[in-house]
Amino acid sequence: MEKEVLSRDGFGGSLPVENVQALASKKLKDIPSRYIRPQVEFGVVSIDESLQIPVIDMNKLSHDDEQRKLHLACKDWGFFQLINHGVGDEVIEKMKIDIQEFFKLPLKEKMAYAQLPNNIEGYGQAFVVSEDQKLDWGDMLFLLPLPVTLRNMRFWPIIPPSFRETMDSYSMELQKVTIHLMRLMAKNLGTDPETLASFFEDGTQGIRMNYYPPCAQASQVIGLAPHSDATGLTLLIQVNEVEGLQIKKNGKWVPVKPIPGAFIINIGDVIEIMSNGEYKSVEHRAVVNADKERLSIAAFHSPNISTKIGPLPNLVKTNVAEYRTMTHEAFVRLTINSKLNGKGLLDQMKL
Repeated sequence: MEKEVLSRDGFGGSLPVENVQALASKKLKDIPSRYIRPQVEFGVVSIDESLQIPVIDMNKLSHDDEQRKLHLACKDWGFFQLINHGVGDEVIEKMKIDIQEFFKLPLKEKMAYAQLPNNIEGYGQAFVVSEDQKLDWGDMLFLLPLPVTLRNMRFWPIIPPSFRETMDSYSMELQKVTIHLMRLMAKNLGTDPETLASFFEDGTQGIRMNYYPPCAQASQVIGLAPHSDATGLTLLIQVNEVEGLQIKKNGKWVPVKPIPGAFIINIGDVIEIMSNGEYKSVEHRAVVNADKERLSIAAFHSPNISTKIGPLPNLVKTNVAEYRTMTHEAFVRLTINSKLNGKGLLDQMKL
């Protein structure tokens, strides 16, 4: 166990950069050039209002029709909104309130939870791996609540006083939803539900709380660069009423319109690899608003550290493996030490 704690600290981290919330508060006429992106990076945003990610009702997933909808959502979209998920409104609302309170704290108080060198956890930024790469217009607090035995409470805020208890409840509830979905997805893939679920039951959960300040040059910056998630399954909620999540579909960026109370769920690279490409992780990004701050909370679920990351053996009995297999530890190192670059990480795993 001690060895695993040490290895968690040694996976790599992010280079320190200026706090974006503090930078935004200066209301500069011109923001630093490291945040300004070439116009070619922004691509085309879809204006087709009818193009929206599927909605899945968890209460109906015992029926074949809804199971098929889930299967097609994972295959064709890699994203869906989950309603009637069973997580209490009060658990979600408390999490939203507490993280808003944290980001309102003076910078000095937030910096008590700052990331340490070579460590991804804490308050700061992620995936800054060089001194000259373009930077995202946002700050984050990143925690690893699961497994419980590996929690590093140094990074868990004590202000607001309810934060730790709120995070604990939120973490446990989302883990239950994840395991339930894993079983259903395994069934749809034609593989053993208990085998896939067991990889995640004692797996790693990372929760990233994002703060995107308003930016007068919003059309020239990105809150979070285009990427697919290097995990199994992501459950996201939008904290306030400001939209900003966009997913890539048919070469265009499709703005996601969150349903109140729903989780926005997406397939990560690990499930794409394990499903041997049947389910797809999809590029997505966060854009920022010129006038209003935006907050979101993303919970990433990965298998336990002893799980091999590769196609599930019984899915490649009659099909050729499309991805190589590596240890989970090697995969995590590869992830943390790469800058966000579309589906570049997955490309490295393809055979």
